[in-house]
Amino acid sequence: MNTIFKEEVYKQKVQKYLVIGSILLMAGKFIAYYLTNSVGILTDAMESIVNVFAGFIGLYSLHISTKPKDSNHPFGHGKVELISASIEGLLIIFAGITIISEGIKRFFNPGIVEKLDIGIIIIILAGIINFFMGTYSIYIGKKYNSIALIAGGKHLQSDTYSTIGLTVGLIILWFTKIEWIDSILALIFGGIIVITGILILKKTITNLLDTADSKELNTLADILEKHRQNDWIDIHNLKMIKYGNLFYIDCDLTLPWYYSIRQGHKACSELEKIISNNYSSKVLLSVHSDSCDEKYCSYCNIPICPHRKAKFIFHQQFSLKDITKSDEDKNEKY
Repeated sequence: MNTIFKEEVYKQKVQKYLVIGSILLMAGKFIAYYLTNSVGILTDAMESIVNVFAGFIGLYSLHISTKPKDSNHPFGHGKVELISASIEGLLIIFAGITIISEGIKRFFNPGIVEKLDIGIIIIILAGIINFFMGTYSIYIGKKYNSIALIAGGKHLQSDTYSTIGLTVGLIILWFTKIEWIDSILALIFGGIIVITGILILKKTITNLLDTADSKELNTLADILEKHRQNDWIDIHNLKMIKYGNLFYIDCDLTLPWYYSIRQGHKACSELEKIISNNYSSKVLLSVHSDSCDEKYCSYCNIPICPHRKAKFIFHQQFSLKDITKSDEDKNEKY
């Protein structure tokens, strides 16, 4: 069993535990709602339904993402995690809107709220468990580059933060007996839930559209500059796409024109090795080698070059701006 497959199996195992935990918490919250008849507690219970559905969708997506690449999916099935996270975002938005709607209804037709002390205790315990589940999910998601686990974890944590505010409101309601406070709580936390869903959806859409991640590209540029070899005259046309827990990187490497095929292959392999050894994520690299000409001489770092046509003038860093330039942009510069 290879390392990547082991990681995928472990991610599925973690997600199974999260689903089981979400089901138990959902049951507890609905019991609290049944005992209290509080629409504020209903907001927590409704979000738990989303947690359970999202958990099952996330589990399915993690299962699909383990499938190896094939003729129809040359980059693998990793992007299914983004679809999973998008569905979760939509479900969260739907739950928030439903809660707001119920809060408005209760505002004009308030119900009788009772046994709030028991309900508050159940909600507090659920919030604590949610926080630890969410923190662990985010930790595993970041460790193994799983956007599905990260999205699920952030959702669980946001549930905890809303639980804190909800608990404060319920305690105020318990002491004051002012019934409209219950409706106000539903409106506030329903709005928070909607915003959480929108933020998750925004991030997943960005990744589905393969929007360039400047943070990841800057990290890569720093690695290239730090470990630069003298014969790496120029790197440009660099692109980075994330599929599941893998980054696919494509770039052009400019080498001395007089290099043999063997020397060129060695330089490309060294570039791949350096990126793989120094980048925190798993990387699959494709390098196209270009030959230099006299326009590169002014910043070529080869100390003794028998074919140099111009004097060395300056050291050009591998910055984000330069490594992502296309061939057309490079040609326009000269």
